[in-house]
Amino acid sequence: MDILVSLLSSFGVIIVVLGAIAGAAIKIVQEYERGVIFRLGRLVGPRGPGLFFIIPIVDRMVKVDLRTVTLDVPAQEVITRDNVTIKVNAVVYFRVIDPSTAIVKVEDYRRATWNIAQTTLRNVLGQSELDELLAHREIINQKLQQIIDEQTEPWGVKVSIVEVKDVELPQTMQRAMARQAEAEREKRAKIIHAEGEFQAAQQLQEAAGVIAQEPAAIQLRYLQTLTEIAVEKNSTIIFPVPIEFLKTFGDLFTKPQKPPSGDGSGAAQPPAAG
Repeated sequence: MDILVSLLSSFGVIIVVLGAIAGAAIKIVQEYERGVIFRLGRLVGPRGPGLFFIIPIVDRMVKVDLRTVTLDVPAQEVITRDNVTIKVNAVVYFRVIDPSTAIVKVEDYRRATWNIAQTTLRNVLGQSELDELLAHREIINQKLQQIIDEQTEPWGVKVSIVEVKDVELPQTMQRAMARQAEAEREKRAKIIHAEGEFQAAQQLQEAAGVIAQEPAAIQLRYLQTLTEIAVEKNSTIIFPVPIEFLKTFGDLFTKPQKPPSGDGSGAAQPPAAG
């Protein structure tokens, strides 16, 4: 009886050991993961997705996520090329394309990408002017993506998108930009007003040419002006007098007087002697 109990105990221990070995040998990784296998410290390569086996104790597996990672770059204080201090934050989208390189070439690819993104953001924006950053942000984003991607490529990391999210300006610079925008709008308003005056002058010149060809047109225009002036509840009517009338009266007063009849000299003659 004691022998049977000892056999059962030994059998149970063997089953437990075999179960532990089987559990250590069987590995399952998801579709978006890869298992990088090291055998006695040497790289074997990535495995997966799905079910596969490794040699317990001899092999070691490191899981690597292949999904796109969103990395927030905290606000960085930057001095632009035109000596303006700003605070800028950004977001970086990257993913692992080579699991073995991402594990072997760098200790922590996430932290390494985060640090290189911060450094590149400060360097690139420090070489750009404020107006360029505000007006051509797409060009800045492409430049950042290209530089960061070149730095992370040896690590098996692909940077797909870099976006500058927010640019925080000092209050003094905001007021200066507001004054500049206001002055620019006033400039446009004056130019538009001047163009309107010029076009109105051209139209008046053409109208004067038409009226000069047809003098009766000015009288019709006077009558139309009366209908515009004589509105409802208006007791005062201004009747425009044609300029030709005033010119006629002016000619009467300015016409020279005829000399009296005689020899035409206009001097008085002495009486004849008796």
